[in-house]
Amino acid sequence: MKKFVAIARSVEVHAAEERIPNMRLVRPVLLAASLAWSTPVFADETMPKGGASGAAPEKSAEQLAKEAQNPVADIYSFPFQDNIGLNYGPNKQVQNVLNFQPVIPIHAGPVNIIARTIIPLVSNPSVVAGQEGGTTGLGDINFTAFVSPANPGALIWGVGPVVSFPTATSPQVGSQSTWGLGPSVVLLTMPGPWVIGLVSNVVWSVAGDSGNSFLFQYFINYNFGEGWYVTTSPIITAVWNLSNLPSGSSAQWTVPFGAGVGKLQKFGKIPLNFSVQAYWNAVHPENIPSASWTIRLQVTLLL
Repeated sequence: MKKFVAIARSVEVHAAEERIPNMRLVRPVLLAASLAWSTPVFADETMPKGGASGAAPEKSAEQLAKEAQNPVADIYSFPFQDNIGLNYGPNKQVQNVLNFQPVIPIHAGPVNIIARTIIPLVSNPSVVAGQEGGTTGLGDINFTAFVSPANPGALIWGVGPVVSFPTATSPQVGSQSTWGLGPSVVLLTMPGPWVIGLVSNVVWSVAGDSGNSFLFQYFINYNFGEGWYVTTSPIITAVWNLSNLPSGSSAQWTVPFGAGVGKLQKFGKIPLNFSVQAYWNAVHPENIPSASWTIRLQVTLLL
């Protein structure tokens, strides 16, 4: 239809040139008027809603920081978390556990499936009194798949299975035979500058050596703006029914207290979330090696 209109206008102009001697002088004016008349139609048909680019407004550092603090956020994140255990074992040495924890959201209609994997690289000092050295290797990989509403309300939640794989490269850094399975849950709310919630799971051994575990992590974050925030997110754990402990041994608990500070910083269009935290393990196991303090350093790439 537009092509037909353009042809018709061209014919009319040429006909007018034949009828009006000075039409060649008037033609530029008519052409400008024609363009002015047609431009709104062109804009209405081709302009995306919301402006010339149609791009969503760029998220602020504070918004991205809050999303990074939400375990079931619809955002790709790639955290590297280094846990440094001080006064570990009988020789009071340093343990190091570097976790790579990619989080991949999968869209499934009204829900999202948040796939969270923890891949630990463990460096344990010797647990024999007076002996130097240690062992470094891959620990047991954990995988959790949270099912969470795509459009949550004030209370954000997710539930799903957690699976533990016997991927340890040495008995000193994990299990080489224990397969674990259990439920996991996350609950949180994000009023104003706050992000408050919890993550919990129970893993029972279903094959291989026996060994059950419980994890409960509460987190409280306050965001100041410009990406700065303070946080406390201690990880409370218990293990029991371990094959390397005497039968009837009680659960071995770790209960830390502490806090830290973080900053989300953009480098160009790439946001990185940095945090440093310190935790005193007020309760820690007596029958298995443990640390009295833990320093947690983390950097997370958000996409």
